[in-house]
Amino acid sequence: MTNHFTTTCSLCEGAGGRVVYESPAFRVIQAEEAGFPAFYRVVWSDHVAEFSDLSAAERARCMAAVAAVEEALRDVLAPTKVNLAALGNQVPHLHWHVIARFDWDSHFPGPVWAGARQDRSTAHEAELLLKLPAVDAAITAKLKALDAA
Repeated sequence: MTNHFTTTCSLCEGAGGRVVYESPAFRVIQAEEAGFPAFYRVVWSDHVAEFSDLSAAERARCMAAVAAVEEALRDVLAPTKVNLAALGNQVPHLHWHVIARFDWDSHFPGPVWAGARQDRSTAHEAELLLKLPAVDAAITAKLKALDAA
């Protein structure tokens, strides 16, 4: 697909977070979501709203990227669960949320967009932040291997 950038889309106008990896087809960012330091997004480069807007090959590439981010989170952080979501209700630009979840996080076992179920554990969050460079390195290695294939 060709790029259809728009000046009214926050994911076309900017990165959307701290860029961890970028290829012509997509970028992976660490989102700035308070209380959830291991919250990543795979953002498709072209401005499309729905997953079905992609060709079959693009869908396969996108999901391979999502799986690589999930694998990196699991390998480095051993989370209780990894949540995947492609909502796009607020930002109609195709992106996948890949979120490492832990039984100590404030919203667990509910979704990160629901209300908190317990107090935030800033000590656990700080410990997790120290591991993010290793997560980023694992994501980059997996996606470079995917791009090379």
